[in-house]
Amino acid sequence: MSRLVVCTALRIETLAVRGRGRTTVRVGVGPRRAAAAVPRLPAFDALAVLGFAGGLTATGPRPGDLFVATEVRAGERRVPCPWAPDLLSLLTEAGLPAWGAPLVTHDRIVTGAERSRLAVDGALAVDMESAPLASGADGRPFVVLRAIVDTPDKPLASLGTPYRALLALHRLRRAVPLMSAWAARSTGHPRFPPAKEVRG
Repeated sequence: MSRLVVCTALRIETLAVRGRGRTTVRVGVGPRRAAAAVPRLPAFDALAVLGFAGGLTATGPRPGDLFVATEVRAGERRVPCPWAPDLLSLLTEAGLPAWGAPLVTHDRIVTGAERSRLAVDGALAVDMESAPLASGADGRPFVVLRAIVDTPDKPLASLGTPYRALLALHRLRRAVPLMSAWAARSTGHPRFPPAKEVRG
């Protein structure tokens, strides 16, 4: 059986995704904490980041939608996620359609016009932990599965956020059982080169 490690940032995410067949590690919020957690991760064959994210555009993923990163970006650095189609396929087969597109990792919560600035070259979601964890995978199967909580027209600082968070949590829980199948499918793929910097 493939050794799957699932990384989360928040306690509520950790409680939602832990279970048999995977080791769950709460890395903390933000890229600095995520980077510091990488050397302490248990041995793994496949690594996943699960939790919440924000949508970058009003026409992209909506609150409660699942999102799989096809690429993780941080500044000028871009890390491809070639195992994303495996997870997208499993989600679709289970009746859980999800968006697949690039994701941006930022060092703080993004609001207002800054979302539009990040939504370039197809990026549709933003989080705060995935980029350092993607680098820590070091070529082993890696995937990011997020549930969208907020969007430009439905910001975090609004009355509907608790409901949207519960909806996102429900969708994420429905997807969690597929992670072991994803790990088993993806570890049979050839090794992918580690992350590289791409300068625009």
